[in-house]
Amino acid sequence: MEPTSFRFNNGNTATGIYLESPTDFQRGLEKLQVCRSRPVLVLVGGASKMEPAAFDRLKTLFDEVLAPTIDRLDAIVIDGGTDAGVMQLMGQARNRLSANFPLIGVCAVGTVELPDGTPPASDDAAPLEPNHSHFVLVPGSDWGAESPWMAQLASHIADDAPTCTLVSNGGEITWQDVTYSVKEGRTTVVLAGSGRTADKLAAGLRGEPTEDRAEPLIRTGCLQVLDLDNEIEFLQTVLSDLLTRPAA
Repeated sequence: MEPTSFRFNNGNTATGIYLESPTDFQRGLEKLQVCRSRPVLVLVGGASKMEPAAFDRLKTLFDEVLAPTIDRLDAIVIDGGTDAGVMQLMGQARNRLSANFPLIGVCAVGTVELPDGTPPASDDAAPLEPNHSHFVLVPGSDWGAESPWMAQLASHIADDAPTCTLVSNGGEITWQDVTYSVKEGRTTVVLAGSGRTADKLAAGLRGEPTEDRAEPLIRTGCLQVLDLDNEIEFLQTVLSDLLTRPAA
């Protein structure tokens, strides 16, 4: 288990490592020089199928709230690492801010195209987002294979520090990501007004008709709704509170 350096066309460099098992988390983090006991935001939601209108609407949130707050709190962000949707928004916001917080993409190795020239394992492999600082590559050739790894790695890194998941937009895999988030007992914030899966979960949280599969997730008590139409200052306050309160 040795880290590798990924150099992207935009001139940025990230450190990547391949892990075989969650039992490798501690050793892998040491190799990546990522410290534990720091607040962690897990970012899940829309990727390549996110609507352009949703992407544009979320950009302000990422640029003016998420990236500055994470940087100020010396927190860590974990997401799916590919160059699309919310992962692209997070990477670009971090780059525009010239922020230093670790942005860790967790990717099933068979689903991504590495910048080192390694031939991709499948025709629909996605490129890595070039503004991430780290990548954790895990076994799997199907989209969504990374979901349990993201959830467990966040808990391992946070340790006794606070952690939460933010759900923006999203498709089928987002339902899976949310399921793994609540299995970890993690506060999971659903961003109403961001579209698709997030809006379906938000509807259920408000007692409105929604898909049946939302109900068991809501019953865990881990989900809460936050409206994208709120003032920037309010969104920033909520996120700051979630990532500074004592861990449960």
